[in-house]
Amino acid sequence: MPHNRRSAAAAGLAAVLLAVSACRRPSTPPAASAGAGEPAEWFVDRAAEAGLAFTHFNGMSGALYYAEHMGPGVALFDYDNDGDLDVFIPQGRMLGGRGLDQAVFPPQSSSLEGRLFRNDLQVNPDGTRVLRFTDVTHASRLDAHGYGMGAAAGDYNNDGCIDLYVTALGRNQLFRNNCDGTFTDVSEASGTADSGWSVSAAFVDYDRDGWLDLFVGHYLAYSPETNVKCYSVSGRPDYCPPHVYAAEPSRLYHNNRDGTFTDVTAAAGLSREFGPALGVSTADFNGDGWIDLYVANDGQPNQLWINQHDGTFRNTALLSGTALSAEGAAKSSMGVDAGDFDNDGDEDLFVAELTGQGADLYANDGTGSFVDESARSGVRFLTLPYTGFGAAWIDVDNDGWLDLFMVNGTVTALEELVKAGDPLPLRQRKLLLRNLGNGRFEDATERAGRGLLTPAVGRGAAFGDLDNDGSVDIVVANNAGPVELLMNQIGRRNHWVGIRVVSAAAQPGSAVRPAGSLVERSSPSGGNGVRPRDAVGARVAIVLEDGRTVWRRARADGSYGSANDPRVVVGLGRAAKVSHVRVVWPDGRSEQFGGVPVDRYTTLTEHVDDR
Repeated sequence: MPHNRRSAAAAGLAAVLLAVSACRRPSTPPAASAGAGEPAEWFVDRAAEAGLAFTHFNGMSGALYYAEHMGPGVALFDYDNDGDLDVFIPQGRMLGGRGLDQAVFPPQSSSLEGRLFRNDLQVNPDGTRVLRFTDVTHASRLDAHGYGMGAAAGDYNNDGCIDLYVTALGRNQLFRNNCDGTFTDVSEASGTADSGWSVSAAFVDYDRDGWLDLFVGHYLAYSPETNVKCYSVSGRPDYCPPHVYAAEPSRLYHNNRDGTFTDVTAAAGLSREFGPALGVSTADFNGDGWIDLYVANDGQPNQLWINQHDGTFRNTALLSGTALSAEGAAKSSMGVDAGDFDNDGDEDLFVAELTGQGADLYANDGTGSFVDESARSGVRFLTLPYTGFGAAWIDVDNDGWLDLFMVNGTVTALEELVKAGDPLPLRQRKLLLRNLGNGRFEDATERAGRGLLTPAVGRGAAFGDLDNDGSVDIVVANNAGPVELLMNQIGRRNHWVGIRVVSAAAQPGSAVRPAGSLVERSSPSGGNGVRPRDAVGARVAIVLEDGRTVWRRARADGSYGSANDPRVVVGLGRAAKVSHVRVVWPDGRSEQFGGVPVDRYTTLTEHVDDR
């Protein structure tokens, strides 16, 4: 968020807001805009009644420490393997005093640690669902005690239980899931006790050996002791822009298949270029069967690291059209996600930006080259008033087209909130952009529910089906505010297919298999006696009876500092059957499955008889 851009954005913000307001429909209560057959509110905040009780503490003391307003993220993952998603949220602490590791805590600070909430979903005989969460932080022995920022989830040791990596300002932590409801901190033993300042991270099998590696995006070389005093355009003390501090190089860790990792950042070529990373998305952007990395940088060019199949990467962001804005400027990129919004079979990109800049929508041509569709789609104009963080492609109404959801909150004080006496004058409402299926989006926020209209300092957002009803829900982590549990009420009006793709866990010494083969299967496959893990990075094609194909990707990364449901939910609209499902596994091989039912979840396991 360079300072000159911040000033220009602030100066023109009033005009932007006026223009956007003039083009919106008149503001009406959500219930008044509900169409036939749709609920009055598309999303309802159920956090309080479900027991998801968490309030973020950022340690604000008046010193305006930079890190205070940048967290937290949130993670959705099934830590106890009971079939529903649990929730982890990192926590802040006081900054300053005696440093990060011996910070001065406020009174009653024992709760200042990351919290794990177990999902105790109850499904009644009549199909109704009761969602309840239980705080199991202490029982799980998950001790995330640093100044937490974000989290990544993945089964790094192939034991069939999902592990957790927590990013922080200071020392990151890797927690090994012991498969008995408890965790062990293996940060030092694993070689991943990264220090510095990181927000987003992602588990990714970049070398296709069946073991998840780890990318950790680093932000700025910052500590409270080096905090610089900055001022707003009105002369009031305010948070600094990022260019005041130097960027930190991100890290790529290769999985050694024995519980440890090796830092291969330099060997992989990622140390040649780096910026202040805030978001990361992993996908096969050029369609060659190997996972690539897209890194969203704050105020510096973004990077598209294309996998070279030999353990190295090449940054093609500038050539591909995804490094800069359409005007050739580096923007303040935060949240990011990849998804096929136009249903042409490849991974497009969405990048959230600063107020006054507008978000970016890059359409992939299938080869890893992109066209900036931000203006033509309406996304640029509709996002101009907002500073976006957590963001994702999400088919809200299961009509088969991916919509856009973004949580927002500024990084410099809003003058109208300062004048109103707001102690944290950074609050903005959320934004839901509905995909019209013709390359354009409309602002559906007011129709979506009151919870989206309530201003907050939105940061992390995690996306997943928390009550297993086929509708993707959202957990929002707000800075210095309570967590929100936005339960989807509209997705159930259309048909859907839920797919969990799992690979039989590779064992030490297993070889990388060649791509290109297709295995035909007449029904969902079973296991081979080896406990499976989620095949993150797999691509799933739902082929409808009329021949149309909808592609989705199994992923846990994306958004901002958050981990998502690795299952794939594909909206079918009014279609009540599918012809078959094709899965392209992370190692490049394909399998075809028949007999996949509609309106329920099915687990598809990779066929490994020839392994």
